Amino acid sequence: MAVLGEIRKRPWLLMGAIAVALLAFLVNPASIEKVFGRNPDVLGKVNGDAITREEFNNQLYVLQSQAQQQGQTDKGLEEQAWQMMVQSKLIAQQFEKMGLKLTDDMFWSQLQFDPLFAKNKENFDEKGNFKSADIKKQIEDLETSGNVEGLAGWNKMKGAIQYRMMARQLFANISNGITVSKKEAGQMVKMRDENAVIDYVKVDYAAYAKKNPIKVTTEDLKAYIDKHKIMFKADASRNIGLVYFPSAPSSEDDATTLKEITKLYTGGTESNGAENFQNTKSDSAFIALNSDLPYNAQYFSQEQLPLGIKAQAATASIGQSFGPYKEQSLYVVSKILDKKPSDSTLSRHILVSYTGNQAAGGATRTKEEAKKLADSIGNILKSQPAKFTEFLKYSSDPGSAAQGGSVGWTTPATPFVKPYLDFLANNSKGATGVVESQFGYHIINIEDKKSGAMSYKLANLVKEIKPSDKTDNKVYSDATKFIQQVQGKSFNDFANIAKKNNFNFSNPKTVKRFDGKLQGIGSDKDEDVIAWAFDKKTKKGDSDIFSIEGTGGKIVAFVNGVQEAGTADPESVRDQIEPIVMNELLGKKIAEKIANAKPSSLDQVAKMFGVAKANAQVNVLNPTVGGAMEPKVAGAAFGVGNNKISNAVEGMTGVYVVQRKSITTNKQPGDEKQILQAITQQNSQQFGQAFLKSLQDNSDIKDYRIEVFGKVQEQQ
Repeated sequence: MAVLGEIRKRPWLLMGAIAVALLAFLVNPASIEKVFGRNPDVLGKVNGDAITREEFNNQLYVLQSQAQQQGQTDKGLEEQAWQMMVQSKLIAQQFEKMGLKLTDDMFWSQLQFDPLFAKNKENFDEKGNFKSADIKKQIEDLETSGNVEGLAGWNKMKGAIQYRMMARQLFANISNGITVSKKEAGQMVKMRDENAVIDYVKVDYAAYAKKNPIKVTTEDLKAYIDKHKIMFKADASRNIGLVYFPSAPSSEDDATTLKEITKLYTGGTESNGAENFQNTKSDSAFIALNSDLPYNAQYFSQEQLPLGIKAQAATASIGQSFGPYKEQSLYVVSKILDKKPSDSTLSRHILVSYTGNQAAGGATRTKEEAKKLADSIGNILKSQPAKFTEFLKYSSDPGSAAQGGSVGWTTPATPFVKPYLDFLANNSKGATGVVESQFGYHIINIEDKKSGAMSYKLANLVKEIKPSDKTDNKVYSDATKFIQQVQGKSFNDFANIAKKNNFNFSNPKTVKRFDGKLQGIGSDKDEDVIAWAFDKKTKKGDSDIFSIEGTGGKIVAFVNGVQEAGTADPESVRDQIEPIVMNELLGKKIAEKIANAKPSSLDQVAKMFGVAKANAQVNVLNPTVGGAMEPKVAGAAFGVGNNKISNAVEGMTGVYVVQRKSITTNKQPGDEKQILQAITQQNSQQFGQAFLKSLQDNSDIKDYRIEVFGKVQEQQ
């Protein structure tokens, strides 16, 4: 059964698996007592209910585990974890207010509906009954076997499951009270079926602005925000302008790399002028000495081959070479060393870990003790494979242990650690043995094998196209000269100097303290830039330079705005609301001009602005006018009398004056009863999200993270 495998799907076998981190910025226990002011174990409060560091870390663990299972990065999830904790607290508070209680019996009866378990068919028997007893037994086994890591992972996941259960019950109970009257349904049918036939004149905002340009001031932005304060309730943020100086290879660097790999391919090496990649007697040794990537003896399917040789591989002969060809930032020459059908192997394993390796978890045994235990188990299982499951209690891979040790069917292309794959490739069905990897000692048993498609073994001579010292020096020179030019200058100076020199300039982006990433950059220095911008010593107008590790690239950052928690700073949301505010200002100007003229006909309005009169049929539920969605115009069309002209309507894309000719009825399928059911269902579906947003907007939410973590950093 793959129950706990849903929590962690065999992470110890995955090549390059990222160990689950708790938090890069956690406080060292020894330093906690040094932190004064805020309790360092309380990161915030929701209506007075504390969000503890442990709760936050557990939620972050869940998100990171899910990200790893999906092959995504587990970095930058802190803000998402925080938002989920806030919502979870709000749900728990409402759950309690309604007099509801999540008992242990309810937990186990509802577990089958949680997405973590509901999507896995192995959690149900052939009759569709949920195997709750089996799952309970697996949890008990974790407790009795001393699998500290597996049990801790389950407890963290259980907390998230409990919040989801409370949310489902809460929303179900409240949404049952959402009703729609027959009168509402009847009105909806009427609005659906009726169309207003109109003539209209439209003064388009964009066209009008070309002839009558206006500037949106900070005061204009602020006035808009003041009218929509709840929309601009802001967390603390910084508005950061960036200039990125990537250390990218020049065309000269590219040509130099191509020349170098061509010489190794057909010419000779510096150590042996006669030996090259074509005539070498030891491909692996040649690769080890001359390639930027190591030799890989693994077999690959045709789909996994580089694009440079994929089409020719099937007909190529053993020993044939291809290249040099380009793969992103690499030049490659590939030689086909072997071809053979790719076996699929069904195997199981017991992972015996030890203190200090990548899968240690709660293991306390030494490496020598782990090897002795693994060899002992392996010797027993070689002669008595039926006893395999008896030794699963020693496994540090809870995901596979929950499935009897099985890792499923694999091929040489499966991203498992090399020693494991080598054992599968070199042994037959029924074989049992012990291999070592960075995760510990694997006791492997091959359960079955079957032949598959053709696979290929390659020797790849690789040269990375790197920036030369000359290129790196120019990046350093440009970046340092730029930071010197902009120190103490305004943001306009910062932007203009960058643009004048054709540097990689990014308009200011608003970031929160725990976003973790800078839009458009994505470097290992993103978190450092954000931390600097939020430092108490950093003020609006400050700039600084950051070096990207390993690449030679530079980032120059400029703090263009400082937003503390509260209502958003107008300039920090200019990009978001300026077009809206611009249209509002234009609309008022156009509408005022129309009102002052007191027109008696559409022709008079059209003549005033040099535009043409048009006609349309408009519906309240589908308020399309001339290709634009204009709900206000639809409202005006049904609000004005026949053959009367409306007042100026400030719409989404322009100002309209409407003259209704008539109202027609076009009966659509669906009676009042069907409409009532549809609206009720739609309201129920939309209720959860709207209810949660309303709770957040009207709750007292305190976020102490910046203060707590800031004090922690000062102590470190």
